[in-house]
Amino acid sequence: MVGAVALFAASISSSASYAQSGPFNGLAGVWSGAGTVTLDDGSSERIRCRATYAVGAGGAGLNQSLTCASDSYKFDLKTNVVAEGGAITGSWSESSRGINGSIQGHGSSGNIQVEASAPGFTAGITVTTHGNKQSVVIRAESQFKAATISLTRS
Repeated sequence: MVGAVALFAASISSSASYAQSGPFNGLAGVWSGAGTVTLDDGSSERIRCRATYAVGAGGAGLNQSLTCASDSYKFDLKTNVVAEGGAITGSWSESSRGINGSIQGHGSSGNIQVEASAPGFTAGITVTTHGNKQSVVIRAESQFKAATISLTRS
């Protein structure tokens, strides 16, 4: 769920030159950090997160794994996305809740905006990357309302 957030958190390009300035530029590697998750009852908790981004298919594909946990909340998100031009499409799954769905949106160098959806769940995800710093903001209407995560590349 929250993971659907995340991650999108990367974008991919369709050519080597586009990859140089595309939305997935600079994402490969391991990132970690912390943030806050807000639940449907209005409560919020601090979360710790770790993300791994792998760019492949000549720069046109991205696999992402994002795990976040607090004392009482955890999600394990996996995404597989591709970029063509400025359009981003793909799929996501969250293993602790056994849900999966699709991702679609757009991205440009350092900025990605996607919507992750599944039956009964929709989340808007914004990922902004500046060098080795990344901000992930997720907004949803479900048991999980929002997450704000700051990551730094290891």
